[in-house]
Amino acid sequence: MPVKISIIGAGSAVFSLNMIRDICQTPGLSGSDVCFMDIDESRLNAAFRLCQRFAAEKNANVTLRKTMDRADALRGADFVINTALASPWRRWQEGWKIAGDLGYRFGGSMHIVHDEAFWINYYQLTLMESITQDILEYCPNAWLLMVANPVLAGVTYLKRKYPALKLVGMCHGFNGVYGLADMLGFDPKDVTFELPGVNHFIWLTKFRYRGEDAFPMLDRFIAEKGEEYFKNCPFSSCEGQKPFDLYRRFGAFPVGDTANVGGGAWGYFYHTDAETEKFWNEDPYTWFDGYFEHGAKTIERIRDAAYDENVSVSEMMGGGVSHESMIPFIEAVARDKERVIIVNIQNDAEYVPGVPRDFEVEIPALVSGKGVQGIRTDGLPKSLLAYLLRDRVAPVEMELMAYEQGSYEYLLDLVMMDPWTRSDKQARALLDAILDLPYHPEMKAHYKR
Repeated sequence: MPVKISIIGAGSAVFSLNMIRDICQTPGLSGSDVCFMDIDESRLNAAFRLCQRFAAEKNANVTLRKTMDRADALRGADFVINTALASPWRRWQEGWKIAGDLGYRFGGSMHIVHDEAFWINYYQLTLMESITQDILEYCPNAWLLMVANPVLAGVTYLKRKYPALKLVGMCHGFNGVYGLADMLGFDPKDVTFELPGVNHFIWLTKFRYRGEDAFPMLDRFIAEKGEEYFKNCPFSSCEGQKPFDLYRRFGAFPVGDTANVGGGAWGYFYHTDAETEKFWNEDPYTWFDGYFEHGAKTIERIRDAAYDENVSVSEMMGGGVSHESMIPFIEAVARDKERVIIVNIQNDAEYVPGVPRDFEVEIPALVSGKGVQGIRTDGLPKSLLAYLLRDRVAPVEMELMAYEQGSYEYLLDLVMMDPWTRSDKQARALLDAILDLPYHPEMKAHYKR
């Protein structure tokens, strides 16, 4: 039978095109019905047109349609991919400017100087819950693939409140292990690994190449080639000086967004001042400026290409499939093709020892027509588990308490947990300035004093 896939937030043209590219090259999903949904008509039309042209160029057996009505998109869906962002980028930046003026910096500031800032997460959690309620009404047997951040808080919150929801969080950060493998000259097909943790805090604890422990190979690379390698390494690299120093400290390697700027630039002690950042070749501000500039240029390029018949979309996208896990997951479930996929699910069977059972974890899972069967890991070194509980679990618990109870005081406590908070006065000044921004009346009313 054809599989119906609904993409919420499909106006993200690059993401939607990657999904269509993967579907078109997945024989098990031939005949799929894909519905694009977004509330931004212009972006929706551009993304839809681009995907239409790609599918036509590939002569793919796929049915595409679009809608601005979420209920229409969800009716009869087998899989729902949520990639929607409820707030524009400028609201991150305007909040960061306020925070910067009050002494907050990049570096472990997961809920303030980060793209999962509390004033972004409020709208994201509200949207996630609204989508969940619609799924349970219009397609209760569908799988919800949570791609939009905050995956960590979102999966934790939704699985606690809606246990019947078939939910899995997806993040491509784990692919960072292949960057490390490439640096060592490994064939990715011969690499196996274990990297337990929670979203944006996963650590490579087992690393094998062709059945052999690869950590001694990594150590040898550092000893023999490290000095020259770091001289030519780009700033804020996922395989740069800072991640390698964390590996030296903890005996496990931080993968993907764990220590990278895009995941919060943990830990703060590498970012205490400009001189320290320079020593570790870290530059979060330039990194994010480049991120925003690249994003804006990509959106413009995609919009132009969507309506330029002289452009070959398939040539523009290049060959092969993306590194995203969503389509392999869908095929595994829909066609009962058993495979191991890195997922974000509730820790109900202690897949990561030491993390609360009702909290999200990022782990390998066996995915098939039976659903998702988490694979228990050996967990993290005790020192890293301690940091995880302090810097990831505790703040998210406080954020969810504040969100569920509409509590200003709990939200203040969340700000007080930030590594850059030095006083109650500073925390209150930040919180009040954010809540007083002209586009936050809903959030301000929610978090009652």
